[in-house]
Order: sequence, then structure tokens, then C-alpha cells
Amino acid sequence: MTPILYSFRRCPYAMRARLALVASGQHVELREIVLRDKPQTFLDTSPSGTVPCLHASDTVIDESLDIMKWALAQNDPMGWLDMPGEGHDWIARSDGPFKSALDRTKYHTRYPDLDPSVQRAQAAAFLTALNQQITTSIFERPTLADFAIFPFVRQFAFIDKAWFDAQDWPQLQAWLNAHLRSDLFAGIMGKYPQWTPTSPTHLFPDQTSLK
Repeated sequence: MTPILYSFRRCPYAMRARLALVASGQHVELREIVLRDKPQTFLDTSPSGTVPCLHASDTVIDESLDIMKWALAQNDPMGWLDMPGEGHDWIARSDGPFKSALDRTKYHTRYPDLDPSVQRAQAAAFLTALNQQITTSIFERPTLADFAIFPFVRQFAFIDKAWFDAQDWPQLQAWLNAHLRSDLFAGIMGKYPQWTPTSPTHLFPDQTSLK
């Protein structure tokens, strides 16, 4: 059985799962989910009802970082898992306090009791520290940490790209731009039609998505 990945193109969690799948060479059947119209098959599969969700044989994985690790455990030709221990700390900081502040900046109308400028400052504190850590990658070469964190830095940057570009974060900005221009990122951002139970099978990655 070909593993099935339920995904949503613009979701940063789904982006990082797809990045690891491409890096590992692991093919999946990609099912593009529209979040406002989730099919029952997906809801029956995903314990959380969120993307990404991977169904491989009798295993269901609905945490994006776990999907990354699963894919790389199958094959890790670029050595992403060969990461210093601090990499896990950086990922945890990104997934925790930084993502919380990001959401409260981007979707500030959902949090009327919070000051979005304070939330942006909290996110910026993490990015300042990350800028100081980065040369061309978070460590001496790209690892799991780079690709687990990049989609969320991208999401934050495009809240107000002019503001982001005006900050004194030269290493971070160069790192982000390198990811945005990479063939790997282009390869995960192909567009797929909304999946329904009658949809044809779409394998990912495919030759189109890798162009």
C-alpha cells in the first residue's frame, strides 16, 4: 500500500512534512484537503482532524514533525537527522513560543485581549536569536532543524514583508531567501485539486512537482 498523505498546500506544518518526503525520496498518495470542507474519510483517519496526516499501513501519524522523522527514517540521503542535540531545542522553541506569537500577530483579530505589537516583539526576539545562530544554515550544514523551522519563518515574514526585510537580521533573511529560491521548496509547492473519494490518485513527489 502506498502511504497516504493528507495535506494542505499553504499550511506550514504540511509544508515541512512534504519537504522531508521529497528529501527522503518517499512517495505517497497526496490528498489535498480544503480545511473548510474536510471529507469524512480524512476525519475518520486523523485523530486530530488536522493536516498533515500520514496513513502508512496500520500506522497513522498526524504530527508533522513525526512525519518528517518517519520519512527520514526510511531514507536520509542528505543526513538531516545527523543534527546536534540543540537542534531539537530550536525546533521546540519554534513550535512553541514562536508559533504562538506568530499566530497572535497574524490572526490578531482572534485575540482581542492581546496587543499584536507585543506578540510581534515576542516573535522577533526568537528571530533575533535565530539570526545570531545562523551562518548559511542553523548549524554547520542543513539539518532537520532548518526544514522544520523554515516554513514558520516564511509565514511570519509574509505577514509584513517590508517590515521583516527592514529588520537587522541579515543572516536570517539570506537563509530564508535561499530556501524560498530552492528547487526543494519549488518541488513541494505544486498545486493539486481538492481530494474527494472519487478523485484520481496523485502521487507525490511527481515529475511535475519537482520542476
